[in-house]
Amino acid sequence: MDDDNDQETEGEVRSAVAPADAGERVDAWLGKLWPDLSRSRVQGLIGAGKLTVDGAPVTHSKDKPRAGATYALTLPPPEPAAPQPERLPLNIVYEDEHLIVVDKASGMAMHPAPGSMRGTMVNALLAHCADSLSGIGGVARPGIVHRIDKDTTGLVVVAKHDAAHTGLAKLFAKHDLERVYYAVTRGAPQERSARIENKLVRSSEDRRKYVVARNPETEAGKNAITDYWTVESFGQQSGASIGRAAAALLECRLHTGRTHQIRAHLTHLGCPLIGDPLYGKHRAFKAEGPRAEEAAAAGADYLAFGSVFASRTKPSAIHAPLQLITTAKRRFNLPIAAIGGITLDNAPQVLAAGADLLAVASDLFDGMDIKTRAAAYGKLFSTRTQPRRHDD
Repeated sequence: MDDDNDQETEGEVRSAVAPADAGERVDAWLGKLWPDLSRSRVQGLIGAGKLTVDGAPVTHSKDKPRAGATYALTLPPPEPAAPQPERLPLNIVYEDEHLIVVDKASGMAMHPAPGSMRGTMVNALLAHCADSLSGIGGVARPGIVHRIDKDTTGLVVVAKHDAAHTGLAKLFAKHDLERVYYAVTRGAPQERSARIENKLVRSSEDRRKYVVARNPETEAGKNAITDYWTVESFGQQSGASIGRAAAALLECRLHTGRTHQIRAHLTHLGCPLIGDPLYGKHRAFKAEGPRAEEAAAAGADYLAFGSVFASRTKPSAIHAPLQLITTAKRRFNLPIAAIGGITLDNAPQVLAAGADLLAVASDLFDGMDIKTRAAAYGKLFSTRTQPRRHDD
């Protein structure tokens, strides 16, 4: 990226004469004329009264440029940064006149927030190069083009001027730069590789967490897309009759950048990050237990829990871990049914967890010989090992 005269400076006034063939909105024309200024930045300056045409204020971004007229755009000096510089350890792996690549440590937040104004990467950057950070992110996030969670360690790209910031932001938006993460999970996904695509919303039970929307058509949230591949599996999960891994190393690639995206998506699959204090705990029965107890008290003939595995017919269904089946079997004197993504391959571990009934649709009716396949499911019940029932 060239460090030329297009770079914004304090109190700078830029002027240009509109050509006869401009033929588009004034904000779009100026955005192309000065590519270091994003279109939204130009719109904000116009709204603030910083653009004039032949000395008269321009009040609407949608106006078309007047051929032969002189447009003058005033770039105000950046506001004083609220965060204070701090001499903090900063692992810089690359730096030039345009950008910095920092290997952010786990536990360091990207930027200040209410109640946590110190100890962030922005504080460290201000001490390292306060006079050469882009201003597009505002006073609270100078130079920050993208971010990773506080407890995530990895590479972060920081822009030193607005032209670099705009260019990097475009690369991220067009997915010309890939974001690759490695995660160690408790348990392993049923499928060794897959795409997770659904809407994430704030949890109604814990506002710090994000979960997959139960009703994506009506719930307000943002679409999130994660691809993952299983790099390696480790050990065997206790009680798993067909060798479900106790842990796995996954490679994850993001197509969107939602808050807690990987943590929420992997928890949805039943494979939370090992050591995650927020998403890594078994809380399934705490959430579903009261509903099950109400159903039992109302005289239910059985209790059903799902989706046990990712379901092709209901990809947005909330995950019900096998531990939930085991806990329910021990707590209730009722048949326990499991539903969601069940196949002949994974059914033994569902039965071993304590399920009395299996609800199967796709794996049964997609086969050529439904009768033979149903018989194969029937045989599984005669060989299963049930967990001991007790009152707790």
